[in-house]
Amino acid sequence: MTEAEGEKKPARVVVADDQTVVREGIVMLLGLLPGVEVVGAAGDGEEAVQLVGELAPDVVLMDLRMPRCDGVEATRRIRSQYPGTQVVVLTTYADDESLFPALRAGARGYLTKDAGGDEIVRAVESVLSGDAGLSPSVQRRLLERLSQPEHPPEPAPTDVAPDGLTARETEVLVLIADGLSNQEIARRLHVSTATVKTHINNLFAKTGLKDRAQAVRYAYGKGLVRPPTQ
Repeated sequence: MTEAEGEKKPARVVVADDQTVVREGIVMLLGLLPGVEVVGAAGDGEEAVQLVGELAPDVVLMDLRMPRCDGVEATRRIRSQYPGTQVVVLTTYADDESLFPALRAGARGYLTKDAGGDEIVRAVESVLSGDAGLSPSVQRRLLERLSQPEHPPEPAPTDVAPDGLTARETEVLVLIADGLSNQEIARRLHVSTATVKTHINNLFAKTGLKDRAQAVRYAYGKGLVRPPTQ
């Protein structure tokens, strides 16, 4: 009997998570599942990259928020240096500012930590067969993002944002000028309210603005939004 006709070899997996209890729990869970062999476990992104170089696993189950080297940077380095290893993100977070950077870095799968063992195995098998291993909630988020305009607010007439504002900070400023609350901005941009507050603090610091009223005047004065047609 040839190898192809025999039992399929299990996928060799490295688990990367900075929380010891979580990491050990994932390793224990995977050890009970068919088709998966855990060959290593890392406590941060730096160690994950090192283990991939030493062990050449088929897949890394990657947490995103870790010390020294986060999951996005570790994914980018693994996919660049060791293209034979695929990355499936396994994280608590499913917001846009976690999801899209991870996918752009080269992750082929993205699961949240409430995924069951069967779902993890399916994601691992999917990425090894060349498909994407995305949880249903992540697939819905991608579809929602793709179905919306790329830039919902009215674009500024100039390509260069004033006072060194980033594109996202300018976007938040325009939404403030449109009268949206922090919660409404968060829903519009598919981010957390805390992230919106961070953007507002940053743009206030760059522009010297003190409050939302000043922000509205600033946005109109810089031509970022236009007065409504009379």
